[in-house]
Amino acid sequence: MKIKSAEFVSSYTTYKDCPKSEMPEYAFVGRSNVGKSSLINMLFDKKKLAKTSQSPGKTQLINQFIINDNWYLADLPGYGYAKVAKSARKDFNKLINEYAINRENLICLFVLIDSRHEPQKNDLGFMRWLGEKQVPFAMAFTKADKLSSSAVNKNIVNYKKEMLKEWESLPDIFITSAEQKLGRTEILDYIERLNGNMKK
Repeated sequence: MKIKSAEFVSSYTTYKDCPKSEMPEYAFVGRSNVGKSSLINMLFDKKKLAKTSQSPGKTQLINQFIINDNWYLADLPGYGYAKVAKSARKDFNKLINEYAINRENLICLFVLIDSRHEPQKNDLGFMRWLGEKQVPFAMAFTKADKLSSSAVNKNIVNYKKEMLKEWESLPDIFITSAEQKLGRTEILDYIERLNGNMKK
């Protein structure tokens, strides 16, 4: 997929405020500080399209972008740890869950996972919940440049082993690095293919 345009639309406090549209929408979600904004900026080759921060919990709203004037991307708040009150974390989780279940034009939710770590309970638990709710999702491992390829692959294999204890099959998996632009072509081609399937 060639990116011709990528523009910020607006921020919303709930899925109900997001504009209704027949255009396909994709969303990025993950634990706080997993590198969502950096990955978005890399995918669309715009350094400041999504705001990045060293402080976990920066994204607190549904930030929506329109890509090539024919599909949407939503940047969701991080779940899990964030330097905010526990009540605010609950609000973030409610926002994410309601969006995932109720956003009618959502085609795929990309669950971003820090490739540097062993399988995390909140990542596994969130994906289990998506499966139970039949929300289509893919896994995108971030920050792959921070480890050797063998170490990254080891952590991914461990995730697969943990998931296959409960899952009959695994979702699509992408390995990414915002620094090295790793995974850019694969993710954009995947989205293009899903968009094409909608038109058939």
